[in-house]
Amino acid sequence: MSQIVPDIEIQAAKNQTITHEEIIVYLESIVGKNNVVVDEATREENSIDLYRKWQKAKKSYTRPIPEAIVMVHSAGEVAEILKYADHHGINVIPRTGNSGIEQGLESARKLFIILDASEMNEILNIDIENMQVTAQAGVSLELMENLLREKGYTTGHSPQSKPAAQMGGLVATRSIGQFSTLYGGIEDMIVGLEAVLPSGEIVRIKNVPRRAAGPDIRHVFVGNEGAIAYITEVTVKLFKYMPDNTEYMIWNFENLEKGWKMLREVMVSGYRPAVARVYDAGDAGIHSFSKGVEGKHILMFSTEGNKLIADATARGIREIVAQDPEFKEMPSEVLAHWLANLNWDHKRIQDEITTFGKEGNVGYTTEISAGWSEIHNIFEAVVARVMAEVPDMQGIGGHSSHSYINGTNIYFVYGYYVKSDDPEDEVTKYHHLVNKIIVEETLKRGGSMCHHHGIGKARAPYVKDEYESSYIVMKKLMKAFDPNNTMNAGTIIPIPFFEEADE
Repeated sequence: MSQIVPDIEIQAAKNQTITHEEIIVYLESIVGKNNVVVDEATREENSIDLYRKWQKAKKSYTRPIPEAIVMVHSAGEVAEILKYADHHGINVIPRTGNSGIEQGLESARKLFIILDASEMNEILNIDIENMQVTAQAGVSLELMENLLREKGYTTGHSPQSKPAAQMGGLVATRSIGQFSTLYGGIEDMIVGLEAVLPSGEIVRIKNVPRRAAGPDIRHVFVGNEGAIAYITEVTVKLFKYMPDNTEYMIWNFENLEKGWKMLREVMVSGYRPAVARVYDAGDAGIHSFSKGVEGKHILMFSTEGNKLIADATARGIREIVAQDPEFKEMPSEVLAHWLANLNWDHKRIQDEITTFGKEGNVGYTTEISAGWSEIHNIFEAVVARVMAEVPDMQGIGGHSSHSYINGTNIYFVYGYYVKSDDPEDEVTKYHHLVNKIIVEETLKRGGSMCHHHGIGKARAPYVKDEYESSYIVMKKLMKAFDPNNTMNAGTIIPIPFFEEADE
């Protein structure tokens, strides 16, 4: 008999007396009738996020449905609505690009609204002198990046969700891009921001290169997942864009453990490639770069930026890899072509969901991070347990795509056939179970259960184990800013945890 991992329990509305009509009248008074979406089919479709691709494919909407989707256009509108929601006990789900995949965009409490900033889409200032760009929360990363590249600059931020993602959500989820080994994660790029607290207060963190005037309060908001505040504006760093200097390197090899060690050797030797990845053979097999080398693991790097630095970095990496003859170099064009076709827009996402529904299977990813000493052990333990404990598996593999001097991440990639007439079983019998195994095997070896997707609600039940004795700091922080728990309740900290007395 397969294990069942219960779904997130839906909590009752905090306000049992306010009516749907009263809420809509108020919202329309702030943003106008045309900016309050009340169509039932649209509200249903937006009641779940991409953690539930199978349910989307089957059009199974059993979670709470928002009272409305509200399109906001200024921090002032956000402030008025948050203040109203906080006073009336209405849960608010902040949203921009709608590409979340960890249940962060669904509600764990009845009576909620979705506050959508995707129409706050103005690039406010491109400041070349100070190498920074300021944008509203709903600015498309891809559109902004294309504009910057035409001018010879880049943010350096390039997640696979780039065509769909928007700036507010990227900062709120503590995102990371494919070139993070060179440019860092969004937390390394953020200069300043504007956010709105649940009380309606608008706060602004000014743009400075660094300061030592107490704790860095940017990081109260970076990664808050809409559970502390609503980010309305961000300023991020710029870098010179020099694509002609990019060099691509790719090898196949036999022993996966050697792959992690080779990745480590490059990192601890002081090199900063843009791309640094290891793929196990299972994950590699679903990508074009594996053609002709099926069954082999893959090591890849790219370098970019200043030509002298990029060339020296590539030369140094090749010298390191050449020390082990097991690594067989492949044509660089294989990697260049693959990287150019890696991103996902909303159409590609929807096409995948449609295919899942037709073929009866579904695929997901879960990412973790850990030190070099445990990364291979985590991978081996997770693969063994998932294949032994989760029914109807197609397979599970993974890759490392973000590395540091003291460790790396694993992006587990897995798929299974859904053999149930109830679409909700896909979550409790399969998806939650795979996540649970990955989290358990990572935490017992001192790693982090989330590298860059965020906790959402999917991994929130394990937050105490993630933070251990420092959990109380996270809880006090969230309760200080959102004492009524009306900001994306259940994200990061489950509602029952939030409401229980501190030990």
